Amino acid sequence: MNALTLPDIAAQASQQSMPLEWVGMCGIALPITLDGVQVRASADAGVSLDDGASRGIHMSRLYLALEPFEHAAFSVGLVRQVLERFIDSHQGLSTTAYLRLGFELLLKRPALVSPLAGWKAYPVSVDARLENGVFHVELNAQVEYSSTCPCSAALARQLIQQQFVDDFANRSNLDHAAILHWLGTAQGIVATPHSQRSTAHLHLRLAPGEEQMPFRQLIDLAEAALGTAVQTAVKRADEQAFALANGQNLMFCEDAARRLHLALQPLPWIDGFKLRVEHAESLHAHDAVAQSQWQWHLR
Repeated sequence: MNALTLPDIAAQASQQSMPLEWVGMCGIALPITLDGVQVRASADAGVSLDDGASRGIHMSRLYLALEPFEHAAFSVGLVRQVLERFIDSHQGLSTTAYLRLGFELLLKRPALVSPLAGWKAYPVSVDARLENGVFHVELNAQVEYSSTCPCSAALARQLIQQQFVDDFANRSNLDHAAILHWLGTAQGIVATPHSQRSTAHLHLRLAPGEEQMPFRQLIDLAEAALGTAVQTAVKRADEQAFALANGQNLMFCEDAARRLHLALQPLPWIDGFKLRVEHAESLHAHDAVAQSQWQWHLR
């Protein structure tokens, strides 16, 4: 008996001739190697379907083209190599290839004062596109921090001042020891400002020819600009230092967005960015949000 040829339905002509911008797969489990350590990533892989008369692409070819990530260190050059394989495997069908790789970058962070340290997971991703030979790469990172409301801090200070007037108004001589004791009691500090866990979403376009993906440098820079990155392992001394950092870095969402914008703009390895900060309000049932961008729409 002769073996039957397996049908290739994707090669058949489409009943409705029309090109499509993106066709592919999302959520592909994939290992990548960062700094010698294998990390689980999730890949979205696709190409344009420029031949509108063709019914579909060859998705299995995209899947197989991802194999180099299993064996080589993750790099800009490797991403481009994979995109070129996407295009080569779809000659006559596609001129543009897309790849998004998402994973968690695990960094060990020291406590503020004590010798403790702990691990933090930072969601990061890479968006890459190869279009008619032109290669684009974008880095995305998410950074969590604490934000203390300046308005709330001012209102709390006013209440403390009023309480001081009420408690010491009838004293002709102010006793240093009594005031010091008053400041250390709940009776004296009658109000505290509210703060909230906040998130910065950073999207940066790599400059042409840049080969590195400096995620750690980006995260370190963002946390330094904000001044109040969320902590891992802490002792009471660290918690006190964190309270001090919050008090010295009062931030509306607009303040946080401006700090990050000014910190990112001088970076020589990017040629554009956009950012979004979200303050998950503890006073309101909604969030406060601010966005900024620089040269993002030039390409």
